[in-house]
Amino acid sequence: MTNTTSLGIRRLEAIHYFVHDLDRSRRFYTSGLDFLETGGSGDELTARGGQRSLVFEAGLCRVICSTPAGQEGGGGARGRAYRYLQRHPAGVGSLVFEVDDIQHTLSLLEVRGGTPTGDVVSTDGPQGRFKTFAITTPFGDTTFRFVEREGKFPLYPGFDVRAPNSAPHNSPGNSLGFLQFDHVTANFETLAPALLWMEHVLGFKRFWDIAFHTDEVERRENHEGSGLKSVVMWDPESGVKFANNEPRRPSFRASQIHIFHEENRGDGVQHVALAVGDVVNAVRGLRQRGIEFMATPPTYFAALPQRLRTLRIGQLAESLSDLEQLEILVDGDGPGRYLLQIFLKDAARLYGNAEAGPFFYELIQRCGDSGFGAGNFRALFESIERDQVAQGKA
Repeated sequence: MTNTTSLGIRRLEAIHYFVHDLDRSRRFYTSGLDFLETGGSGDELTARGGQRSLVFEAGLCRVICSTPAGQEGGGGARGRAYRYLQRHPAGVGSLVFEVDDIQHTLSLLEVRGGTPTGDVVSTDGPQGRFKTFAITTPFGDTTFRFVEREGKFPLYPGFDVRAPNSAPHNSPGNSLGFLQFDHVTANFETLAPALLWMEHVLGFKRFWDIAFHTDEVERRENHEGSGLKSVVMWDPESGVKFANNEPRRPSFRASQIHIFHEENRGDGVQHVALAVGDVVNAVRGLRQRGIEFMATPPTYFAALPQRLRTLRIGQLAESLSDLEQLEILVDGDGPGRYLLQIFLKDAARLYGNAEAGPFFYELIQRCGDSGFGAGNFRALFESIERDQVAQGKA
């Protein structure tokens, strides 16, 4: 039986990303995505935790990047960033959720079989109180952290807050119009245990699912190409969504989901979708800033007018020529309801370094469509597969 009592999640507040090169991350977020650098770990926290951290924000999107302090001549402590990076390339080590009542969240998770890594830790500040605890998950070495703030408690304990104009790397900030995290996508070798955990421990519900093979599989008897099964789970109260993938036979090992598992050295978060208000202007601005995206084949746009008629979307507010020029994907589920998506190249390919990791970002603009777009889902899958073929990995 599905659990119906809510954990009291308000939103996905932040992703905590463990990296080898913190300065490169700073350039990516501030110069590339026009996030503001809003804080960083203080000296005492850096020494005690064995890692140096920076916080970047745009709209309601917050990214914490941490690197082992020893890489920068720090103390001998080996924090979680060090331990994570000993097992994996750079990647998402934690997701941070804001909740209404942290004691309620902890009690409910324990009753349902969740595995907290400790008790609630409370920290008092000049204007408020911060409470937090974390749990292990089926998402490989990615933990979930829950936080509650009473009064005004900026950022996190031990972090120094930066004024918007105090960091030399900051521009006015968020000129590209990021809004919030739209969804998180994770890859698993075996999906069923993760779905059961999300349903029975988190109390999430099934939102959407799809299964397919690429055309290469369907056309050829030797089963070249690959496929996947994907199930989206969500928390109806907060709207937090997880898209969850596993490889699909017959070409299990050729599947990009399996390849992600090998490159990441385990299950984990593949990408995070950032919602934007105007994806055309955002992509145009990002391309001018040197951000690279996954390629979309010209055949996608040649077939787009007929697809729009088949989907009964009607007239788009955006120019089809702009979408083709910028390689933005379109999908929808009826008159006036559509979404626009595009996917950045993953970090390993952006930097030509496997240890930068297979994680990437998606940009999404929702125009009345709350779904995931089966056609675009497949287009993303095939784009990644073409890139892996070019890299000699599939």
